[in-house]
Amino acid sequence: SAAEDAQRLLGQCATHYQHGEMQEALAACGQALPMFRALGDRGGEATTLNNLGQLYATLGEQQKALEYFQQVLPILRALGDRRSEATILTNIGAIYSSLGEKQKGLQYYQQALPIHRAVSDRAGEAATLNNIGQLSADLGERQKALEYYQQALPIFRAVGDPMGEATILNNIGGVYASLGDGQKALESFRQTLPILRAVGDRGHEAMALNNIGQVYSSLGEKQTALEYQQQALPLWRTVGDRRGEAVTLNNIGG
Repeated sequence: SAAEDAQRLLGQCATHYQHGEMQEALAACGQALPMFRALGDRGGEATTLNNLGQLYATLGEQQKALEYFQQVLPILRALGDRRSEATILTNIGAIYSSLGEKQKGLQYYQQALPIHRAVSDRAGEAATLNNIGQLSADLGERQKALEYYQQALPIFRAVGDPMGEATILNNIGGVYASLGDGQKALESFRQTLPILRAVGDRGHEAMALNNIGQVYSSLGEKQTALEYQQQALPLWRTVGDRRGEAVTLNNIGG
């Protein structure tokens, strides 16, 4: 039947995407879309449009991704699928953010936030609070950024997302450092270390050590700064991050 054919194509689209076969995935989803529309299957249409948006985003074609995501929204609203609506709003926000349209990105994240809360999607809420915080920081609104980060932190802890927690602590540390509050920056950066060690994320551990070193350096404690930079160095080498290694070597030399 036509419905089975449309679903089969949708499945093929997903499989090709998982295997990194983008053109084949686009072709399968492209064929499925008019079939779902002809069948009046709004759910299938929404899923296919979302997949096309994700595909184009992965391919770096942000404008095209945006077009598909924008088409999904009214369908999800008509279907009353709030959770998916929040996800799409977040995707649109991320695209605008990547295009440098931070204010627009912010608007979409702000629309997603109350929906995540309404459907009790705690992980989505925490991620969106972090996104709003990052854009606020980018726009120079540091106090606002801090407020959003501080709302996200207990949620990441509650949902048991250690990497989310470490990311937020790092972001909070970055804001305090930019505000010239070295002690508070150190507190936040230091809290990330045991978390990153527990999850075995050597790259982010190196970054945290480097950040701590830079704060000590700004506080005039050069010897302590050096100790942290020297701890970061072998970790950068372990993960093969030449850029991180170069930055740390430069800090040590400086």
